[in-house]
Amino acid sequence: MHFASDNTGPVHPNVMDALLRANAGYASPYAADALSAELTAQVREVFEAPEAVVHLVATGTAANSLLLASHATPWQTIFCSRCAHIQEDELNAPEFFTGGAKLTLVTTEDGKMTPAGLRAAIEGEETRDLHGPMRGPVSLTQATEKGTVYSLEELRTLTGIAQEFGLKVHMDGARFANALIALGCTPAEATWKSGIDMLSFGGTKNGLMGVEAAILFDPAKSREFELRRKRGAHLFSKHRFLAAQMHAYLEGGLWLEIATSANAACQRLADGLRAAPGANLMYRPEANIVFARLPRATHRHLFAAGAEYHLWDATLDGGPEDEPLAARFVTDWSASDADTDRFLALL
Repeated sequence: MHFASDNTGPVHPNVMDALLRANAGYASPYAADALSAELTAQVREVFEAPEAVVHLVATGTAANSLLLASHATPWQTIFCSRCAHIQEDELNAPEFFTGGAKLTLVTTEDGKMTPAGLRAAIEGEETRDLHGPMRGPVSLTQATEKGTVYSLEELRTLTGIAQEFGLKVHMDGARFANALIALGCTPAEATWKSGIDMLSFGGTKNGLMGVEAAILFDPAKSREFELRRKRGAHLFSKHRFLAAQMHAYLEGGLWLEIATSANAACQRLADGLRAAPGANLMYRPEANIVFARLPRATHRHLFAAGAEYHLWDATLDGGPEDEPLAARFVTDWSASDADTDRFLALL
């Protein structure tokens, strides 16, 4: 009954096999190997973007921070939602890698940035001459940290506002595959065709050992990204092992198959939570994350039985046993119906 996070699960066997194959013989280091070149061609085909460039790093924080640093000067501000990963979970890494750019938090509903909030935030900057930050890129998270998903119309509205002000748009796609399954569209439609300029294309939360792809749909900033990656200590010597994971991920649509399994497990869990006494879903689960409130006594019962998940802004200590406490449940590709059903039976 493992619902703590999708990065706690196992690596997909196809990816392990790919790593073993990549381990044979010798290969040039620092992304000069044949597999890395093949991966770039693969990404361009999947995203219908013949000019796109792909740079691999090991963590989502590195992908987000390096992409944003390549597009934001130290005197600019990056516009993001209040619950964005770059705001809540990256220990000021974007500020560090940009050399001092700040984050401006935009009004958010159900984990999604609102158009009115974005416009107001953008218009609120560059109003103090030299005394305030200049406008920088916009960062969207897809799927959001609350498990919701921007529709294509919502994406295009937000990117359209950014374009009015000449701002680039970054997408934190740590769970991009899960969002894509929910949307039922093509990768191109969900990114550059909807105004996205750069994508942190997640793999670690979707069955890979540890690799994220920083995709630039406009290659103009590619060289700067490479320099920042090296200077930031994120250029792998044995780069082929990063490329092997991502190559196996895309091969034959494995990434979509994995995300489909994770999303289906989430819906099974969400359906059971909806029917459970005292349970209250906080957001509409559209990808592989469910937020729900359960009585404190129920949480004690579930934890005692071995369930693994995170309480959200709450603790078991103190308070009445019937007090509803928020919790986050995340499913991954390896989640089994048997485990989910056991959890729901306990609930």
